[in-house]
Amino acid sequence: MSKRNIVHVEIPAANPNSAANFYKELFGWKIVTMQEMNYVMWEAADGTGGGFPEVSDESPAGRVMVYIDSEDIEADLEKVKMLGGKVIHEKAEIPGTGWFGVFQDPTGNMLALYTSMNP
Repeated sequence: MSKRNIVHVEIPAANPNSAANFYKELFGWKIVTMQEMNYVMWEAADGTGGGFPEVSDESPAGRVMVYIDSEDIEADLEKVKMLGGKVIHEKAEIPGTGWFGVFQDPTGNMLALYTSMNP
Protein backbone atom coordinates (compact mmCIF):
# COMPACT_ATOMS: atom_id res chain seq x y z
CA MET A 1 0.00 0.00 0.00
CA SER A 2 1.40 3.40 -0.95
CA LYS A 3 1.57 6.35 1.39
CA ARG A 4 -1.03 8.73 0.01
CA ASN A 5 -1.97 10.84 3.00
CA ILE A 6 -4.44 13.68 2.87
CA VAL A 7 -2.20 16.69 3.39
CA HIS A 8 -4.52 19.71 3.02
CA VAL A 9 -8.27 20.41 2.90
CA GLU A 10 -9.70 23.66 1.55
CA ILE A 11 -13.12 24.85 2.69
CA PRO A 12 -14.38 27.73 0.49
CA ALA A 13 -15.71 30.71 2.42
CA ALA A 14 -17.53 33.90 1.49
CA ASN A 15 -15.40 35.58 4.17
CA PRO A 16 -12.27 33.56 5.02
CA ASN A 17 -11.60 35.43 8.27
CA SER A 18 -15.17 34.89 9.50
CA ALA A 19 -14.97 31.22 8.53
CA ALA A 20 -11.69 30.91 10.41
CA ASN A 21 -13.29 32.37 13.54
CA PHE A 22 -16.28 30.03 13.18
CA TYR A 23 -14.12 26.89 12.98
CA LYS A 24 -11.73 28.14 15.66
CA GLU A 25 -14.66 28.52 18.07
CA LEU A 26 -16.35 25.30 16.93
CA PHE A 27 -13.35 22.95 16.88
CA GLY A 28 -10.52 24.85 18.58
CA TRP A 29 -8.45 24.89 15.38
CA LYS A 30 -5.32 27.02 15.26
CA ILE A 31 -5.67 29.80 12.68
CA VAL A 32 -2.80 31.37 10.72
CA THR A 33 -3.32 34.26 8.31
CA MET A 34 -0.81 34.39 5.47
CA GLN A 35 -1.01 38.06 4.46
CA GLU A 36 1.46 37.67 1.56
CA MET A 37 -0.83 35.09 -0.08
CA ASN A 38 -4.13 36.59 1.09
CA TYR A 39 -4.96 33.17 2.56
CA VAL A 40 -6.19 31.92 5.94
CA MET A 41 -5.01 28.48 7.08
CA TRP A 42 -6.30 26.17 9.81
CA GLU A 43 -4.61 23.41 11.77
CA ALA A 44 -6.26 20.73 13.90
CA ALA A 45 -4.67 19.35 17.08
CA ASP A 46 -3.37 16.26 15.22
CA GLY A 47 -1.43 18.44 12.76
CA THR A 48 -3.79 18.04 9.82
CA GLY A 49 -4.90 21.26 8.24
CA GLY A 50 -6.00 23.27 5.29
CA GLY A 51 -7.28 26.66 4.38
CA PHE A 52 -10.22 28.88 3.59
CA PRO A 53 -10.04 30.12 -0.02
CA GLU A 54 -12.47 32.88 -0.86
CA VAL A 55 -15.51 31.64 -2.78
CA SER A 56 -14.90 32.07 -6.51
CA ASP A 57 -15.55 30.30 -9.81
CA GLU A 58 -12.46 28.19 -9.07
CA SER A 59 -13.52 27.51 -5.45
CA PRO A 60 -17.33 27.53 -5.34
CA ALA A 61 -19.22 27.18 -2.06
CA GLY A 62 -19.85 23.53 -1.30
CA ARG A 63 -16.78 22.17 -3.11
CA VAL A 64 -14.35 21.16 -0.39
CA MET A 65 -10.99 20.40 -2.04
CA VAL A 66 -8.94 17.51 -0.65
CA TYR A 67 -5.19 17.52 -1.43
CA ILE A 68 -3.43 14.14 -1.49
CA ASP A 69 0.33 13.67 -1.13
CA SER A 70 2.11 12.89 -4.41
CA GLU A 71 5.74 12.03 -5.10
CA ASP A 72 5.25 12.68 -8.84
CA ILE A 73 2.34 14.92 -9.78
CA GLU A 74 2.93 14.65 -13.54
CA ALA A 75 2.91 10.83 -13.42
CA ASP A 76 -0.20 10.81 -11.24
CA LEU A 77 -2.02 13.17 -13.62
CA GLU A 78 -1.11 10.93 -16.57
CA LYS A 79 -2.51 7.96 -14.65
CA VAL A 80 -5.70 9.94 -13.95
CA LYS A 81 -6.21 10.26 -17.73
CA MET A 82 -5.43 6.57 -18.33
CA LEU A 83 -8.04 5.59 -15.73
CA GLY A 84 -10.79 7.74 -17.25
CA GLY A 85 -10.41 10.89 -15.19
CA LYS A 86 -9.75 14.42 -16.40
CA VAL A 87 -6.92 16.81 -15.57
CA ILE A 88 -8.38 20.16 -14.54
CA HIS A 89 -5.17 22.00 -13.62
CA GLU A 90 -1.70 20.82 -14.66
CA LYS A 91 1.12 20.88 -12.11
CA ALA A 92 1.83 24.41 -10.89
CA GLU A 93 3.99 25.94 -8.17
CA ILE A 94 2.71 27.50 -4.98
CA PRO A 95 5.61 29.95 -4.42
CA GLY A 96 7.82 28.95 -1.50
CA THR A 97 5.52 26.08 -0.52
CA GLY A 98 5.25 23.30 -3.12
CA TRP A 99 3.37 22.17 -6.23
CA PHE A 100 -0.18 21.09 -6.93
CA GLY A 101 -2.35 19.67 -9.70
CA VAL A 102 -6.13 19.23 -9.83
CA PHE A 103 -8.11 16.40 -11.40
CA GLN A 104 -11.63 15.10 -11.74
CA ASP A 105 -12.36 11.42 -11.19
CA PRO A 106 -14.69 9.52 -13.57
CA THR A 107 -17.67 10.33 -11.33
CA GLY A 108 -16.97 14.07 -11.42
CA ASN A 109 -15.38 14.58 -8.00
CA MET A 110 -12.57 17.15 -7.90
CA LEU A 111 -9.39 16.33 -5.96
CA ALA A 112 -5.88 17.74 -5.89
CA LEU A 113 -2.34 16.38 -5.65
CA TYR A 114 0.35 18.12 -3.63
CA THR A 115 4.15 17.88 -3.29
CA SER A 116 5.87 19.94 -0.61
CA MET A 117 9.10 21.84 -1.20
CA ASN A 118 10.01 20.92 2.39
CA PRO A 119 9.12 17.25 2.86
